Amino acid sequence: MTDIIVNGMSFALPLFIIAVGGIFSERSGVTNLALEGFLGAGAFIGALFVVLTSGLFPATSQLPMYLALLFSMIGGALYAILHAVLCIKFKANQVISGVVVNILAAALTDFLTSQINAGVFGQSSDKFVLTVSSRVTFAHLSKIPVIGGFFTNVYPFEFIIIVIALIAAYVMYGSRFGLRLRACGDNPYAVDAAGCNVGRLQFAAVLISGGLSGLGGMCFAYSVYGNYSSSIYSGYGYLAIAAMIFGNWKIPSTLGACLLFGFARAVGYWLVQRLGLPGTYSDLIMILPYALTLLLLALFSKNNRSPRALGEIYDKGKR
Repeated sequence: MTDIIVNGMSFALPLFIIAVGGIFSERSGVTNLALEGFLGAGAFIGALFVVLTSGLFPATSQLPMYLALLFSMIGGALYAILHAVLCIKFKANQVISGVVVNILAAALTDFLTSQINAGVFGQSSDKFVLTVSSRVTFAHLSKIPVIGGFFTNVYPFEFIIIVIALIAAYVMYGSRFGLRLRACGDNPYAVDAAGCNVGRLQFAAVLISGGLSGLGGMCFAYSVYGNYSSSIYSGYGYLAIAAMIFGNWKIPSTLGACLLFGFARAVGYWLVQRLGLPGTYSDLIMILPYALTLLLLALFSKNNRSPRALGEIYDKGKR
């Protein structure tokens, strides 16, 4: 049970913070299918920082990981400018923009990773090898039956994600900025009539989306894989979108969806090990979250209520 909780949380929390980024963008009215591109580009910047500065820190230091998380957020936010400019400035189709941003991120990071490895390190590789993240176990709490697993072998970034998610929830539901942002997703013309700049609010929301996605991508690189490459994120951005939709564009319920996906994945791997199945079955287990997504969306999508102005191109002249 402990292994299921540990592995489930290490997958669910990074997925959750990516989904929170998607909520910010879509509650502002900007459809965001580009989460996968944001998380890949952000993680690329964070991983690049780690490999370029690997000789500057002691081998046991965890400081590079924390700095990598910061740089991944910056990288994700900077890359998100592309989607924001296309959708808000040039009023491009938001769905097409998101797909293009994803494809570009995968191709560009793969090319740059290979070129940097060859030119800087003299290696023929399409991945950056990262240091191993430390884990924390709370001696007394970890002994509690069942829930003790939540306090065993915890990655430090899980605490960072929880703190940032709490701040994001306050910004979304308890601040004037969050109120205006949510109003943009329902009636941007009313927001404009109130004297607020809709474009700036949406631009900020997309950048927040990019920063949080980059953070989640870097956490995946450290926890699930231990290295960075453009291929390790395939599908995670879309899974975060599914969690966001299943969570009805609300942060608390989206957390529940991400935990469900994370534990489904962890249970699958546990069954493979428990039953002694060949390692190839582990790849099959990876479809469990996606199969669960299809089932849940089929059962509950009729109850979802997306922001009323989601995907609509805002034109001030039509007010």
